[in-house]
Amino acid sequence: MDQDLKATLSRIAEALDRLAPPAPPSADINGAEAYVWHAAGHRLEAVTKVNRVDLALLQGIDRQKETLLENTRRFAKGLPANNALLWGARGAGKSSIVKAAHAQVNREVGGPPGPLALVEIHREDIPSLPALLGKVRETKRRFIVFCDDLSFDGQDAAYKSLKAVLDGGIEGRPENVVFYATSNRRHLMPRDMIENERSTAINPSEAVEEKVSLSDRFGLWLGFHNADQDTFFAMIEAYAKHYKLGISDEELRKRAVEWSITRGSRSGRVAWQFVQEIAGELGKRLD
Repeated sequence: MDQDLKATLSRIAEALDRLAPPAPPSADINGAEAYVWHAAGHRLEAVTKVNRVDLALLQGIDRQKETLLENTRRFAKGLPANNALLWGARGAGKSSIVKAAHAQVNREVGGPPGPLALVEIHREDIPSLPALLGKVRETKRRFIVFCDDLSFDGQDAAYKSLKAVLDGGIEGRPENVVFYATSNRRHLMPRDMIENERSTAINPSEAVEEKVSLSDRFGLWLGFHNADQDTFFAMIEAYAKHYKLGISDEELRKRAVEWSITRGSRSGRVAWQFVQEIAGELGKRLD
């Protein structure tokens, strides 16, 4: 009876496999400016329009912009470049600066699509990173592999896979790949997780070193913090000028203060949300 049941279930599974649509083929890795990596099927999906703003519109983070831009330029030219960790306050422009720097450098060296591709990998797909690197390793094109909001919690051991890929694996990071990540945490994991490792380990210092050493694999650490009021105004005024909203600076600032109070913070994200609100009221498009 058990054998008959197993045979029946096997036939049902095979039938379902035949009925399921085949996975889409992986996109041409030379045909698009940006891609999203899908761990299921180990395939790249081309992004037809990247959600980003121009680098010049990102205010209050000039040092971070110049540092990441220069690192990206070197990488695009085939020169040595570092993995970069952009950490700090929410909504401060961490992911925006990665996408904007990629676009800026591609324009400088001949895009689109350009010789430099941006590949987004989701945090939960980090264990499949070796498969992604294997797919792009032998190509002439250069790739920024980008993970937004990267962090690790609890017993998550995926950070070990990332650490090996970034620096310590047998093959190492391919010369045509650099890894950029954003995180709200400087060491990519919460303090209580690190402290728990310290308190329960036979050798506390070694346990903590294992956890913290992941962030050391990033040669660039760029910190982002909440904006002061003058910087917040500069962000909004830059957007208003760029999109020709036609509202006075005085009125813009007055309403911006009210908006930031209701949101409880001043950041690039809050500034952009405010500009969207004003543009909607004025019947203007942000194209």
